[in-house]
Amino acid sequence: MHIKRYTIASFILIVLTGWYVYAFITQESMGFNFFGTMLPSISIAMWVTIPLVIFYLVSVMHMSFYSLLETIRLRKSEKDYEKIIDAIVDAYLGKENRSNIFKTDKYKLLGSLVDNSMIFPSVDFSANIDNKKISDVLSAINSIKNGDVVDLKKYSLPSSNALFVHNEKNRYKQGNISAEDILGAKNKYDISLRKEAYGDFVKKAPLHAIEKYKDLLTKEALSEILARINADTNTLEISNESLIPLFNDLKLTSGEYIEASKKLSKSMLPEQRIKLFEILGNEDEAAMEAYLFTLFDLEMLSPAKEILDVSQSDEYPRFKAYSSLRESGKHFNINLFV
Repeated sequence: MHIKRYTIASFILIVLTGWYVYAFITQESMGFNFFGTMLPSISIAMWVTIPLVIFYLVSVMHMSFYSLLETIRLRKSEKDYEKIIDAIVDAYLGKENRSNIFKTDKYKLLGSLVDNSMIFPSVDFSANIDNKKISDVLSAINSIKNGDVVDLKKYSLPSSNALFVHNEKNRYKQGNISAEDILGAKNKYDISLRKEAYGDFVKKAPLHAIEKYKDLLTKEALSEILARINADTNTLEISNESLIPLFNDLKLTSGEYIEASKKLSKSMLPEQRIKLFEILGNEDEAAMEAYLFTLFDLEMLSPAKEILDVSQSDEYPRFKAYSSLRESGKHFNINLFV
């Protein structure tokens, strides 16, 4: 019951009670000795209403106390509701180390689940959400997925956050930032974005710039570099002394070394190509088959046979088979054996 309504009803009851006693029962007055104190003589009707007034005051205090407790409980619930909204937003954003403290029992379990979960919204889900915080973040996520650039500053996302990285990639693809901007800001951009930018950067960059950021080298970027050697456009002149450290920075497989030799066969001078894979083969066992492939591809049969003759019986079976065929007068393309 609302206190205001209760007060009005109590006032009417007290007045009616006092009036009834005064009008129909007695109009006399009397006084009381209250623990040695003589109370003034007042109408009996007034004495009847005094306990009602006291009861009203006590009951109002009682209701106010529990109303205050309910207000505090509701306020905690409202704060937890806001926290659960923030927790859902953080889960959508993919934030790490989330740990919200909830004060009401009904939100503690739900909050713990949300704080330890990743939530991935479906497309256009924001259209059915009335809460602005959630609808805003859903709209931002959908925009980023669609290739748009969104202002994420208010969410304070770290550079390693997947959504932040995706948004920066959109900025990069739209030309808002250049590859060199990304490469030069080591602490601002995630390593995956920097490696992607480096892969584009090496397509036209000079050798000194390629070497400057070679800590971002990937197998794809190396392939782009090799394709530029003595090419008709964006030509890159590079010595073996500069190439070898690039190969050594990557853990290439035997097959990947062979593919590199194939790519270089189109542009690199034969002498440089042979020397390159000879050095690589001596430094890395995985590159030895690429050296053999290079020799056979360039019809350098004698040096290749010398290597095969001193090898173990179970080593290089494909190249030994090819060498035997060549010795017997059979001519096959070496590419059929790799």
